[in-house]
Amino acid sequence: MFSTYEEALGWIHSRLRLGMKPGLQRMEWMMEKLRHPERRIKSVHIGGTNGKGSTVTFLRSILQEAGYSVGTFTSPYFEKFNERISLNGIPIKDEDLVRLANDIYPLAIELEQTELGGPTEFEIITAMAFQYFGHIQPVDLVLFEVGLGGRYDSTNIIYPVLSIITSIGLDHTAILGNTYGEIAFEKAGIIKPGISVITAVKQEEALAVIQDKALSMKSPVYQLGNEFAISDHKSLDLGEFFSLKTVFQNFSDLETGMSGKHQTENASLAVMAAELLNKFYSFIIEVNHIRAGLKKAFWPGRFEILSEDPLVVIDGAHNEEGITALTAELNNRFGDKSKNIVFAALADKKLDKMINKLDSAADRITFTEFEFPRAASAEDLYNLSKNSRRQFHPDWKELLEAELREAGKNSVLVITGSLYFLSEVKPIFLNLLKKNKWKYDKS
Repeated sequence: MFSTYEEALGWIHSRLRLGMKPGLQRMEWMMEKLRHPERRIKSVHIGGTNGKGSTVTFLRSILQEAGYSVGTFTSPYFEKFNERISLNGIPIKDEDLVRLANDIYPLAIELEQTELGGPTEFEIITAMAFQYFGHIQPVDLVLFEVGLGGRYDSTNIIYPVLSIITSIGLDHTAILGNTYGEIAFEKAGIIKPGISVITAVKQEEALAVIQDKALSMKSPVYQLGNEFAISDHKSLDLGEFFSLKTVFQNFSDLETGMSGKHQTENASLAVMAAELLNKFYSFIIEVNHIRAGLKKAFWPGRFEILSEDPLVVIDGAHNEEGITALTAELNNRFGDKSKNIVFAALADKKLDKMINKLDSAADRITFTEFEFPRAASAEDLYNLSKNSRRQFHPDWKELLEAELREAGKNSVLVITGSLYFLSEVKPIFLNLLKKNKWKYDKS
């Protein structure tokens, strides 16, 4: 058993050696031993390729504005592991994490002796979230973000009041399939009988799979572009402006606190969810709650401006669709500036297509690497690039200081790729900024 936070976290991370083990049997076994905390939780289930974290944040912010207590289960964390299980946007305390680890540890040891085998890191964290919100800290609603796929994801033992599928992209193809239809089949696995599905999926092939699954489950579908639609979009200095028409009412002049055209889609999913919670589940959510919630919502690492002078943006674009959204936003907001891009990624992504898009957007691109089991090397990334002004630098901390010294008034430094990488970059950068250890060219 564990007496310190470091011991508990070390044990949790040690489970990474088990990798990913699809299936729900281990989760069901642990829930039985814990007296089914997942059945005590009212929840919304959020799956999809991109936009899950932002959609969770928008919906949480709206619900908090309406006075509700909201739990969230998200991944990955950005600054501290505890973020993965949060209450009203505040990560659980260290002592709560130790308590939860001690609740799950004996079950993990016992489970290892069965034919099912021991639980993975993600299964342990998911069980901890169920235990926390089911038995220790009950809340009005918990927003559960799918970890990978949907059908066999550890979170998929819940019976939510709503399901949300944000988007479909060609990510994790080695596990989920090589086509939009195959991936949609896995994502659609979170659809439950009679439970409404909200989606922003665009590809016809993927949408057909979702609609067929929903039809077989007698689950109503609310699709972006049909049952709710965005209009009058324009980008603001910080955030986005848009109007939204739903089957229930019209919302004019909405603003988000997060930047990027794609954030209007994530925000619209959250608004549609809030509408359904209000109409069918007795959540009292007024228009002013929605307006304030969207404007106050913040999710780190999503087109986040870390500095305006020099101009530095970080964005967790970790797949082809994310890179497409990032490059479109860079052209939209900073078309007149030189774009210097720093990129690090995991090796199991479709890197050639991602780098091809970055090549087209970058005036200069530098590839780097970071310590992580699946991280790609800087040189391997460099070899996939065709940009005439490409380079690689394995030491990202040295690279960061050099980039800041070279930053100019008419340029933007964009640090992108894996969210695991950005979570290491952000505190180092902010510390450099605070200590003012570098000088840059303002000419």
